[in-house]
Amino acid sequence: MASRCKISLHLKNCDLGFCANSPIRYFISTGNHISSFSSSLKPYRNCIHRISISKLSTSSSSHHHRIGFKKPKSAGKSPTITDCFSQQEDDREVPLEGDVVSVAGGIVALGKFDALHVGHRELAIQASKAGTPFLLSFVGMAEVLGWDPRAPVVAKCDRKRVFNSWASYCNDVAPAEFSVEFSSIRHLSPRQFVEKLSKELGVRGVVAGENYRFGYKAAGDVTELVRLCEEYGIGANIVSSVMDTTQSPGITIPTNTKERGQVSSTRVRHALAGGDMKYVSELLGRKHRLKFILPEQGATLNKGKNRISAPKSCLLNLQPKDGSYGNCFLLVDDNNMLPCRTVIDSTHIHIESDGNVSWNEVLSQDCRVISIEFDTSLG
Repeated sequence: MASRCKISLHLKNCDLGFCANSPIRYFISTGNHISSFSSSLKPYRNCIHRISISKLSTSSSSHHHRIGFKKPKSAGKSPTITDCFSQQEDDREVPLEGDVVSVAGGIVALGKFDALHVGHRELAIQASKAGTPFLLSFVGMAEVLGWDPRAPVVAKCDRKRVFNSWASYCNDVAPAEFSVEFSSIRHLSPRQFVEKLSKELGVRGVVAGENYRFGYKAAGDVTELVRLCEEYGIGANIVSSVMDTTQSPGITIPTNTKERGQVSSTRVRHALAGGDMKYVSELLGRKHRLKFILPEQGATLNKGKNRISAPKSCLLNLQPKDGSYGNCFLLVDDNNMLPCRTVIDSTHIHIESDGNVSWNEVLSQDCRVISIEFDTSLG
């Protein structure tokens, strides 16, 4: 695909820009050739990020319960993981031709990694102490289980940046994400799931939170996970939950059997819904970034003297509560940080600058993804 490209995101029957009843389709224009494809079938190649992983020497230090990890027979080829962006939380990712996707010999963190919060980071940290860290994610879960699609907390094109920010915690190795089709493991018993990890994927060890459940209908708990991993000769490290010590009084978290006060993606979503960006930052361990694709020139992007506005249909991940947010930063392709105020209403997102800004100069590239980083809460 040519390096200069334009994207327009066409949505139909959508609620606040997140499609519930109809497929999201991207239209990519390259000269005179136009191809359309479902976002669930192909990644947008020109904006794909690749994550390369280097081998890490084994360390036995850990304060968590574990059984021994086996040393790999050989380092092997460094795996490459592809990523793409999507508005739907469970959109499928299809590797590019020629990409090597493997977790063989690696240490795999198990869970549902939506928000990539500090609890998920702790799993990656513990995995990195024993070898090359991976996060094992399941794709297509919403489709299989009949869940309504919802926006991800972290845009898919932003996950690589988050993983890279974790490298300083993980022995200077950024964790990689490995995806498995949920339909391929849904009916596996706990034993069959661990057997798949050991024999088919070739992992050397797993890391999981103390509340992790697995297998068909969540039949297995961490006690069974440790027992089965020992039986199949792979390591198991069970990590205590990272507790939410802040628990913002303005945010109400629904109580259920899984809610024990730990940091969770559910808490992050409720904090965003309440517009408490300080609380969101504490749960994530970083500032929240809202990403969107600018519409085609002459389409629905409105430019004023000190303001640009875009429809919510351009959003790639979950927004905070409608309102006005000061002390934000605008980033174009993750560069050119510009102080701004962000105003979100029922249909649009508005970016306001205090100074005289030439939006034509700031937004000069044809292929661009815009980020807004939130520093404070509503006000």
